[in-house]
Amino acid sequence: MISISPELQNILPDKKKFFTNIIGEETNLFILQNNEQLTVAITNYGARIVSAIVKSKSDEFTDVVLGFNNLEQYIHSDEKYHGAIIGRYANRIANGRFFLNDKEYLLEVNNGPNHLHGGSKGFHDVIWKVIHLNHSSLTLEYTSVDGEEGYPGKLNVKVKYAITDENKLEIDYKASTDSDTIINLTNHSYFNLNGEGSGNIFDHLLMIDADSFTPIDVNSIPTGVIQPVTGTVFNFKTPASIGQHINLDDLQLKNGQGYDHNFVLNKATNELKKAALAFSPLSGIQLQVYTTEPGLQFYSGNFMKGSNTLKNGSKDEYRTAFCLETQHFPDSPNQPHFPSVVIRKGEIFNSKTIYQFSTIEG
Repeated sequence: MISISPELQNILPDKKKFFTNIIGEETNLFILQNNEQLTVAITNYGARIVSAIVKSKSDEFTDVVLGFNNLEQYIHSDEKYHGAIIGRYANRIANGRFFLNDKEYLLEVNNGPNHLHGGSKGFHDVIWKVIHLNHSSLTLEYTSVDGEEGYPGKLNVKVKYAITDENKLEIDYKASTDSDTIINLTNHSYFNLNGEGSGNIFDHLLMIDADSFTPIDVNSIPTGVIQPVTGTVFNFKTPASIGQHINLDDLQLKNGQGYDHNFVLNKATNELKKAALAFSPLSGIQLQVYTTEPGLQFYSGNFMKGSNTLKNGSKDEYRTAFCLETQHFPDSPNQPHFPSVVIRKGEIFNSKTIYQFSTIEG
């Protein structure tokens, strides 16, 4: 086991505040660390990332993931998704319904007229079983029963978090089902590369390797169009600041109340490729995102409202974090020309996402 320095220990959440028993299931906080002192804290409540601590260009430990410093706050907060694994279906399904094998399935409507992030009792709100743990990796498992939140089939899901000496946080997803169903898994970490609670993220530079995005209607459901980003405020093919266009009078920004859109990544099916890069000139911290998924949801913290206290005592104020959620497209079960999210009985679902951190001097 790698020892944790006193300086780092002062930043990490207190493990005792995550250790409890909920309906006979034990929760805890697990610390992963590499030789470069990338340190990641994960709880098995929602299989969520609580902290990701890296060095800034001034050699200061910086927690770049927003989160809470105790389990009770995660359970009772009005923000349910911080750092969590989202499923069975990440993002939105229009009107909470879809057809599979000519049968209609009805899901909870929990986001205006939509089903969002697997429902109110999605994977973010369950206790995951720990099946492997060492100093640099943690594997968690959850079995979603047939009919849970309206989804068909019993779905077994394993998520492995691992950190490497190249400062990569790797997330491997694996799932199987006893009946045809749909699946769309992601991690919902909120990032601020200047550190949580350090102000808005407008100065961050962002690059997304996508020639197109999926425009949305007023209910944040894709219209079905695949639109080129060229000539729009969604052109992040070369690095641009998040704040550059975010307040412009643009219909798509109005519909999303900012950026809350799926980008169609330039990659082959199941190819592990760099999808995005974010960089803070202030801290010098860079985040690169690699994924096998076909899409990336860029969310600019539009619904943050300062109602929650973060680990360092600050509030989760409006647009003080961003999310880069690797995924299949929103509402794919109702849009057959989107990449399929169906997993058949006997098939194995595999997906991989990597968050790699580095520091740029100057």
